Amino acid sequence: MEAASLAGSPSGRLVPTDGGQQAFVPDLLPRHIELDSSVVFRLDEASRAAATLAGVGETLQNPHLLIRPFMRREAVLSSRIEGTQASISDLLLYEASGSRRPRGDVVEVTNYVLALEHGLQLLDSLPISYRLMNEVHAVLMRGVRGEGQRPGGLRTNQNWIGSSGTPIDEARYIPPPANLVRDLIQDWESFANDDLEMPPLIKCALMHYQFEAIHPYLDGNGRVGRLLVVLFLCATKILPSPLLYLSAYFERDRNEYYDQLFRVSATGDWQTWLRYFLDGVAEQARDALARSRGIRELHEQYRLLLQHRRASGNALQLMDNLFASPYMTAPLAAVLLGVTNAGARGILGRLTGAGILGEIPDTWPRLYIARELLGLIEDPIDSP
Repeated sequence: MEAASLAGSPSGRLVPTDGGQQAFVPDLLPRHIELDSSVVFRLDEASRAAATLAGVGETLQNPHLLIRPFMRREAVLSSRIEGTQASISDLLLYEASGSRRPRGDVVEVTNYVLALEHGLQLLDSLPISYRLMNEVHAVLMRGVRGEGQRPGGLRTNQNWIGSSGTPIDEARYIPPPANLVRDLIQDWESFANDDLEMPPLIKCALMHYQFEAIHPYLDGNGRVGRLLVVLFLCATKILPSPLLYLSAYFERDRNEYYDQLFRVSATGDWQTWLRYFLDGVAEQARDALARSRGIRELHEQYRLLLQHRRASGNALQLMDNLFASPYMTAPLAAVLLGVTNAGARGILGRLTGAGILGEIPDTWPRLYIARELLGLIEDPIDSP
């Protein structure tokens, strides 16, 4: 570990591990923090962008038009930070085809979606808490690499951070010894739920750093930490719907993300971390706004097109379902609409004739794709 960089840190201390290495123990989270003028400016920018996005979420007549594709985009990008190679198309294709066996990376991404959905359901009965994060972790690690390393339970062994195969002696960062993790997480939970005179976005930024510094699990820490960001934003009503995710911002330059986290540990420089985090909130809120605008405009365009062509109610309903998943098959359409496979094929043919869907050749069952919609979900955009 870069112990020399952490020696004398104002935000924590070094302690020996059982193996004789030096692990970093972050201080308990501060209940008050002074914000410099540049952080205050960014907080205003981020808060206004998040509030505008929240307003969009509150006016959605069909929330699944945005929530489901945005959630899957987040699952792919957050998992990609941890080294998976699955794309958004891979995930959506697997969900639509059903019978196709997924690659390991797709299973991990699918678990991320399930874990996020489970966490959002838990918010109806639980606060942001040790129990909630354990349940989310258990779902995330089910049936994937790392599933044998205490899914849903805090680690009892020392872990460390470094590139794959790096021994602990060469790790960049060694989190606190396992016997200190529970107390640190209990303080993290208290901080999350304390009624502090602190802006929620500032609170969220501090919590994310602290969770990653503690690294409470043997595997899956990064993904759970990023899941907890959106869960906290929903729990505190910053967002009425899960539309804002930071993984695209973190994934664009992973080294910068890791360096920013390490900088807090090494220097106690909260202000730089807060500027970085708030810039991400503002940027991704604007990105979500641009995507949501494009998706809603495309939905209205397709609705008018089908009405002009005197399409059936089933065709309009299936078009709605495409916005939840741009891939479709006749068996899936039959289930969604409650019609026969032959009836579903007829409806798919009409959507294809209208230019909404395209066929993917050499697939069975035959796959259809809404390419224009997939591009709005998947492709990078220039946010206004």
